[in-house]
Amino acid sequence: MKIDIYEIPVRRVFEGYEDLSNNEGGVFALNGRLTCRPEYQREFVYKEKERDEVIQTVRKKFPLNVMYWVRTDKHEENSEDDLDTLLEQGTFELLDGQQRTLSLMQYINGDYPIKWDDSKKFFHNLTEDQKELILDYKLNIYICEGNQSEVLDWFKIINLGNVKLTDQELLNAIYTGPWLSDAKRYFSKTNCAAYQMGNKLMNGSPIRQDFLETALKWITEPDNKDPEDYMAEHQYDTNCNELWAYFNAVITWVNMLFPKNHYRPIMKGQPWGVLYNHYHNSSYDASSLEEKVKELLLDDEVGNNRGVYEYIFTEDEKYLNLRAFSEKDKTIVFERQGGKCPMCKRIFAYAQMEGDHIVPWHDGGKTEIKNLQMLCKHCNRTKSGK
Repeated sequence: MKIDIYEIPVRRVFEGYEDLSNNEGGVFALNGRLTCRPEYQREFVYKEKERDEVIQTVRKKFPLNVMYWVRTDKHEENSEDDLDTLLEQGTFELLDGQQRTLSLMQYINGDYPIKWDDSKKFFHNLTEDQKELILDYKLNIYICEGNQSEVLDWFKIINLGNVKLTDQELLNAIYTGPWLSDAKRYFSKTNCAAYQMGNKLMNGSPIRQDFLETALKWITEPDNKDPEDYMAEHQYDTNCNELWAYFNAVITWVNMLFPKNHYRPIMKGQPWGVLYNHYHNSSYDASSLEEKVKELLLDDEVGNNRGVYEYIFTEDEKYLNLRAFSEKDKTIVFERQGGKCPMCKRIFAYAQMEGDHIVPWHDGGKTEIKNLQMLCKHCNRTKSGK
């Protein structure tokens, strides 16, 4: 892979800057020759403070971290072009440095003001010499040439020291293609279709790829596959219709069973896709489910309210974190029993016994001393089916 470093003025990069991302058209600079947001890149994630620091760094003539572009046009290998020829004839993708580059482009474009001395100033509010200072600032940019696997491997390495890439962002880097382009349209844009449908049920941020990552984990769960395998299999598909239709089915199923008037904040972040995979063919009544949820949330034996939704489908008590007997109560009952297990009638040490509900919780038994017996571990596991 060929790698050269250049000093490129900000004004050259800003030439022809165009942000068409609202229309799914991407972000371009250098008179359309620089793609600022390739498919494998994250969306713009800098917060206001970080964004403003970029401009302040340039204003003070401090060095910004080096950036990386990859040359994408076909040309004679190992050709040696001067900088002007390179920028006028080559086409490039912004491999690393998107956040810094877009902070500069957006400020010069008049998208936001920054605090400049004692007041907030847009770029057009600056004096001519202040504008020239920013436009003349030279960015240190490595331009590399190589095959796709070399470029993407390098992308992963150079990002290790920056804002940490999520696992899904790294997968996006490896499996860029038409499938990913379509998937990002649905799952990875601010206020995207997946967010509008499922934001009350899902954690994370679309632009950090959390919605795409979750949908992939859900759809691959029944076959015990890895999301990476799914992306590899579908990399060159022309669309992501299968994933989008599946996601729609999951969210529609949840909304049917738990309509808006039954919504609770603890529903956010539940493994809805996994539950859909295993239970969507079963018959449920929304009113009956609501009654079960209410009953469980009002039960002082339940220690984990978030586990209520998984429990009503699986009936596995591990999700509820049911209240346990205290050591004091277990000691009292152990002494009353004289260490004898009431099931097998054998004598055991305290450490060899466990507290057990005489009347199980699901049959209405409470975690109180009058409903406690001490069983040996073998009998307790036999009784509970563990």
